[in-house]
Amino acid sequence: MWEAMAEAGETSDWRSPALSRYATDDALTAISGGLYADHRNGVITLGRPINDPEVTSAEPSEEPTTVLIEDCGDSTNWLKYFEDSREPVDDEPGGGQVIDAEVRQQADGEWRVVRFAVQGVGSRQP
Repeated sequence: MWEAMAEAGETSDWRSPALSRYATDDALTAISGGLYADHRNGVITLGRPINDPEVTSAEPSEEPTTVLIEDCGDSTNWLKYFEDSREPVDDEPGGGQVIDAEVRQQADGEWRVVRFAVQGVGSRQP
């Protein structure tokens, strides 16, 4: 999901079909909405995040259909810039962030992130 989001962020393409391959429900709404806001404000996101996800639970245990993931994301090299000038939007550095996500198996058999929460920079050391 994060790679698809990073690629879409390069042009703030909130309609990228790649997004719905990895996210649905609240997760897709949040990602698309953020990219749309960036598009309207002339902002793009350059670079790539680094992720280190770990499964924290899987339910039901015998044949899981829901998995919870905790991720140590690093946004140090994944920042927002004004599209026209390529100047940074702010002087806030990226950094380590705790990311919690819920992933569910969908009716088509594929697994997609249904919701996620990203804590503030500094919530986890990369």
